Amino acid sequence: MLTGKQKRHLRSEAHHLKPIFQVGKTGVNDNMTEQIGEALEKRELMKVSILQNSPEDKNTAAEKLAVATGAEIVQIIGKNIILYKESKENKQIELP
Repeated sequence: MLTGKQKRHLRSEAHHLKPIFQVGKTGVNDNMTEQIGEALEKRELMKVSILQNSPEDKNTAAEKLAVATGAEIVQIIGKNIILYKESKENKQIELP
């Protein structure tokens, strides 16, 4: 689990990021979680946006993505979810 201080640090790091993945009308599926998992291994921190036509609300989608990828939900803001997962190979972010 991330502490409040770590989440604040990650939010500031994620501020300038653009969403890489979008959850659309198919919702969260296995293929998407696999790709997001691979992207998290490379980047550690990423934004995912929830489109208006998504059948799932942002909280449900965030939970599903976090559980499926083993990531932490840093923040849900508007229609964007910020996910963090420490990389095994490419560690770039130093947490306080």
